[in-house]
Amino acid sequence: MESITRRAALAAPLALAALSGARAQAAWPSASVRIIVPYSPGGASDIAARLLGERLTPLWGQSVVVENRTGANGIIGTDVVAKAAPDGLNLAFVSVNHAVNAALYTTPFDTLKDFSVLTQIYSVPLVLVAAPDFQANTVAELMQMVKAKPGEITFAGTGGAVHLAAEMFAHRAGAAMTQVPYRGSTAAHPDLMARRVDVMFDTLPAVLGHVQGGKLKAIAITSAERSPVLPNLPTVAEAGLPGFEAATWGAIIGPARLPPAIAAKISADANAQLQVPAMRERLLALGATPVGTNPETAQTFVREEVAKWQAVVTQAGIQKQ
Repeated sequence: MESITRRAALAAPLALAALSGARAQAAWPSASVRIIVPYSPGGASDIAARLLGERLTPLWGQSVVVENRTGANGIIGTDVVAKAAPDGLNLAFVSVNHAVNAALYTTPFDTLKDFSVLTQIYSVPLVLVAAPDFQANTVAELMQMVKAKPGEITFAGTGGAVHLAAEMFAHRAGAAMTQVPYRGSTAAHPDLMARRVDVMFDTLPAVLGHVQGGKLKAIAITSAERSPVLPNLPTVAEAGLPGFEAATWGAIIGPARLPPAIAAKISADANAQLQVPAMRERLLALGATPVGTNPETAQTFVREEVAKWQAVVTQAGIQKQ
């Protein structure tokens, strides 16, 4: 009888903790939820955040407000969430820039310690493109050109993962390429078509129309697997650089130290929306592949992304700003 009583006494705190967690999850949110998009309106992150907000508002019984807080490549808006109370009422919808910033800039927060990563919502591959009459048609041929003419092959760089993917390619190819900086894809594409710059890594949605229209030539895609949108286009990995993978992505993050029950609820509810056909179709139309991960997997993913881009920055000799 004594051992039974003792076991019951030991089990009571665990049961109470589980009950408290369940109650916290059921009661959340107690007020409106703000999702900060630290980028300009109209981009994939902004559209996806608003689509989720529309669906989560009736589910949570509270308004989900999407707010664009731009500046410093996303650092300003993200910093608001880093400093918010850990109650789940202030979230951010971030892109790959969140990981790239940790490698390129001195930020007012610790990217790995000051946030709870709740779920990866989508992934968007990059495509290696060039003018139709550019000499190289394959990854192997481009690697040969880069090695034969160190520093002479140019790439259009628009910052972030688009720039660093080219740096990663050059490092893996074993010779330098020269960046030609542009403010964005809109400015870079005409020069790419006119052969004023040789190659570019850009997002699939940004180049798809030009590729299908014959204005640009797709050489390879940076995802781990081929894209159903361009099924005949090989991946960079299968075409000559095993393990090469780069993508832009979207994820929901919150402040560090979020209660596990609240983190789990936000993640599960957001992921459930990715299974709704209408939501999936909207994301696929943006060129984004729906993902949906639990907090532990999402946290690991961001940690690996930070490490990957930090290695690229170090190898390229880029100074942290």
